[in-house]
Amino acid sequence: MLNNIPNLDKQALFDLLSSRFEDEDKKLSQIPNPALLQDAQKSAKKIADAIRENKRITLVGDYDVDGVSSTAIMVDFFRQIPYPLDAIIPNRFKDGYGVSPTVLQRVDADLVITVDNGISALEAANICKERGIDLIITDHHTPGDTLPDAFSIVDPKLASCEYPFKEICGAQVAWLLLGLVKKELNLSIDMKQFLDILAIAIIADIMPLIDINRTLVKEGLKVLMNSNRPASIIIRDFLNKSIITSEDIAFQIAPRINSAGRLEDAHIALEFFTACDTNKAYKQFELLGKLNDLRKETEAEATKEAIASANPDADVIVVAKENWHEGVVGIVAARLVDKFGKPAIVLSIKDGVAKGSARSIGDVSIYELIKANKQLLTKFGGHKMAAGLGLQKEHIDIFRDAINESASTIDSNDFIPKDKVMGILSSEDIDFELLNLLQNFEPYGEANPFPSFLLKRAEVLSIKTMGKDKSHCRITLKQYPHDRKTLELVLFRQVLEMPIDRKLSCSYTVSKNEFNGRVSLQLLINKVY
Repeated sequence: MLNNIPNLDKQALFDLLSSRFEDEDKKLSQIPNPALLQDAQKSAKKIADAIRENKRITLVGDYDVDGVSSTAIMVDFFRQIPYPLDAIIPNRFKDGYGVSPTVLQRVDADLVITVDNGISALEAANICKERGIDLIITDHHTPGDTLPDAFSIVDPKLASCEYPFKEICGAQVAWLLLGLVKKELNLSIDMKQFLDILAIAIIADIMPLIDINRTLVKEGLKVLMNSNRPASIIIRDFLNKSIITSEDIAFQIAPRINSAGRLEDAHIALEFFTACDTNKAYKQFELLGKLNDLRKETEAEATKEAIASANPDADVIVVAKENWHEGVVGIVAARLVDKFGKPAIVLSIKDGVAKGSARSIGDVSIYELIKANKQLLTKFGGHKMAAGLGLQKEHIDIFRDAINESASTIDSNDFIPKDKVMGILSSEDIDFELLNLLQNFEPYGEANPFPSFLLKRAEVLSIKTMGKDKSHCRITLKQYPHDRKTLELVLFRQVLEMPIDRKLSCSYTVSKNEFNGRVSLQLLINKVY
């Protein structure tokens, strides 16, 4: 792998990054008409009529960042009408996922709207029908063979939906629908004010950062820098940076928002997003920070056990254990993908039932692989890169064999991760001019991965531990044999021993570090070869 990596200068890097984008960035005014979403106009009219007729409206969200963001945007919008909205985010442990029969037991409404869930809610739709409740489903997950019998379904992935860009998250679907509700009711609400939360949802849900997603994240990060929303003020204070990037959201904010639903209850995160003053937002953010620390500990222990029980030769890693914390199985699956370079499924078993999460890599659709073996499952849902599933404990081994049988027919090139290294840079080219070049192609993320570079057999001068628990390290090295300049790289969550030959090959990224008003370059190691 390391033998075919080209040497790059700044011009060659610029050309490579430019080639990722065929078209110029869209403007907000060029976002396709929300009315092109199937049933969106019908749904907007139904919501507007319910408001005019003073009907009871209940919203059912989801406990991940996208679901909480979708719910927060809806809550804020209805607050500005103003109109009462009963917002429910199911508890992962008590209610399970989405608009379930369990959730409907505590709903007393004329109209139920889902955000970021519902496309597989067949039983819930039937219950709503029996009780005379109109159900509007807004989702972005891949539909199954049978659709719920709802009043309307707004999902860009419906085969008959003509919306031109399909890869949008649940919060985008909700936001686009609210744009039509605004028109129906002739409201003066500025839809741009929600872009801060919307950008967080798009980044956290790993949507491809191309086309309208790129535009919305770019604009959303600008709104985040200037918004008077208490949650945005707290995020700015916490990050303390002159420019907030998609990486800041992905690695520092999204995990905190997610931790509430993973470990306790997502309403903690919803109350952060919808707080009316900074004191309330700060308290909620502090609580999210504590939950995130607990999540890290829980995840680290489960990851260690999962790696030990994984079969590294399998095409799809499938691991299961009694009472793994249900809230961290998705993150553990992502860690296994990083470790083994293959799709991974992590299952937590309780009372004879296994529930879990799947993550994928490259061009492998984990959703399609799971769907091909749905006869062994009690439930499943998701999209190409991530999915959830449930099955009986006694079917785990059969399912593991079956999904690997399905994966054996996939082209081996589909398993190659998209974030492979771009090339080898001269140490002399690693400067602020390079950083400015990289920043021109923000935001980075899915479908526009942050550029990663290679150091090949560099000479290690020193390795020093860092951090409170000495679990990270700082490595000083020199590219061998031509470059005169020494480089300092940081490796998180791992401490390297000095190699016997004092040589190291690794991939790294170049980022900006802001601390106490000082700005410096920071080189972060991604992978040691």
